[in-house]
Amino acid sequence: MLTVQTAEPPFKDLAQRQPPRPWRGTKIVATLGPASHGLIDVVALARAGVDVFRLNFSHGSHADHQQRLQWVRDAEKEVDRPLGALLDLQGPKLRVGRLAAPIELQQGSELDLVFGTQQASPTHPVPVPHEEVIRSLMVGHQLLVDDGKLRFTVLSTRDDHGATRVRVRSEVAGRLQERKGLNLPDTVLPMPALTPKDLEDLAFGLALGVDWIALSFVQTAADVLQLRDLVQGRAGLISKIEKPSAVEHLEAILEASDAVMIARGDLGVELPPEDVPGVQRRIAQLAREMGKPVIVATQMLESMIESPSPTRAEASDVATAVYDGVDAVMLSAESASGRYPIEAVSMMARIIERVESDPRQQRLMASVTARTQANATDAIGAAVRVVAQTVPLSATVTYTSSGASALRVAHERPRTPLIGLTPNPSTARRLALVWGVRPVVSRDAADVDDMVALATGAVAKLCPDTPERAIAIVAGMPFGTPGATNMLRIVTPLVSQELAADASVVLRKPYFQ
Repeated sequence: MLTVQTAEPPFKDLAQRQPPRPWRGTKIVATLGPASHGLIDVVALARAGVDVFRLNFSHGSHADHQQRLQWVRDAEKEVDRPLGALLDLQGPKLRVGRLAAPIELQQGSELDLVFGTQQASPTHPVPVPHEEVIRSLMVGHQLLVDDGKLRFTVLSTRDDHGATRVRVRSEVAGRLQERKGLNLPDTVLPMPALTPKDLEDLAFGLALGVDWIALSFVQTAADVLQLRDLVQGRAGLISKIEKPSAVEHLEAILEASDAVMIARGDLGVELPPEDVPGVQRRIAQLAREMGKPVIVATQMLESMIESPSPTRAEASDVATAVYDGVDAVMLSAESASGRYPIEAVSMMARIIERVESDPRQQRLMASVTARTQANATDAIGAAVRVVAQTVPLSATVTYTSSGASALRVAHERPRTPLIGLTPNPSTARRLALVWGVRPVVSRDAADVDDMVALATGAVAKLCPDTPERAIAIVAGMPFGTPGATNMLRIVTPLVSQELAADASVVLRKPYFQ
């Protein structure tokens, strides 16, 4: 069994000085890595504002990730709230093969590419260890190498004794080095999104009990459906949008996914930089219309890898995502390997809180119209927003088994705290990613009166400053039936105060035992 390391982190004192956590709509996802040395570090990050912890399987061993996930589960008991765990699969990372020596290129230089892993001599063609790449390239296609620092155009393809040889022209001067990453913005590759490594990582993560799976380099909805067949409902599925082909098939990919991540790293390489802001906004708006949680990721506070404070442009970048009403913003290297992980989380939380206190943010979120279907769940979800605008509420409480009713109400971005009450810890952990939802694990309700008691107890615990207000409760009858949301009840302040007296009886505390 792996042991939990409890070494004192350098930011422990700062974590202890954190004020009580305010109510936030936008959630924070933070990547765990070498910067977190033990349970105390993870607790400090959670107290600073992290809702979901990302395990990046592009780096680290299975033992590393198992230990980090255990810290997350132990941290739940310390902070007394559910924390989500997101497994991010590496996906098919394309690279140049090994070279006999770096190649100095001038603008207009021409060279040949062939399928292979190693260049025999400087005069031989450049190897690419992915046969699908060589076979799929066509005249006029672009190749980007080393995060776009080098750019090539395909001039011709020809058969050379049974092997395809691709002639390319360099559009810029630079040095081509071995093992650098390849991006193909014009090419849809006939290769699965899940590599053998991904399949091993997926099985390992599901056995550990992760809450979300992020699929890298999605090209079409078929990639997501392949993953769904393997996961079988054991975790939520996040499609990472980082290729132009994914943008082209966006609606179908969203339909097949449980959530979406705007991964601006590779997307920013394969698209012109001036196109990325518009694409980000388009993805966020469509995801919100379809009721799919959306995460904005990559380089949000990148200067805080080395600096204790962000640039003004980075602060504005985070704020823009919050104004757009996304469900979550994500830190990568800032929290995984940076020098100031807790400061980065605290800064992101402060930016979110400041933006969400701006009345214009509510108006901007309200400008996106949610799609509705002809069913009771959507009707009640839409009604909650109207109720919250009409009746002063302490909170809206959804009693949910699968999380669907909480997700649907959050989809409307109501102007009230939203509590997702569930008997399932796995559901609570998934809801940690969803905008505005404070998940609470409770026991099963015996009947409607018992459900009201559970709801009022949760509100008394989490919203003690508004006891004079009513509570809206959303649930499905019969209890425990996923997708059966069919009841909206307004509980008056007097009833709320009477039932809140038994809050310690009806709520399980601590939530995770």
